[in-house]
Amino acid sequence: MGSTKEKISITLSPEVLVGIDRLAGTKRSRSAFVEDILRQYIREQTKAERRARDLAILNRYADELNRDAEDGLDDQAPEKD
Repeated sequence: MGSTKEKISITLSPEVLVGIDRLAGTKRSRSAFVEDILRQYIREQTKAERRARDLAILNRYADELNRDAEDGLDDQAPEKD
């Protein structure tokens, strides 16, 4: 990501601003705090989307994968006399 930033304007409730100011502390600007939180949210959403896609793939092939696993276990089971 480049260092170029876009300026935007958002409207927040006073309660949210108080929370931002409290959590950001004196060393971080509101903008830096909000950007950090949004980056974290975007990362989490991206991971959730990836997990959902992976789960859909696993579910699509679950029966086949389970049959293959059972076949593999059957091959490993000791023969009964």
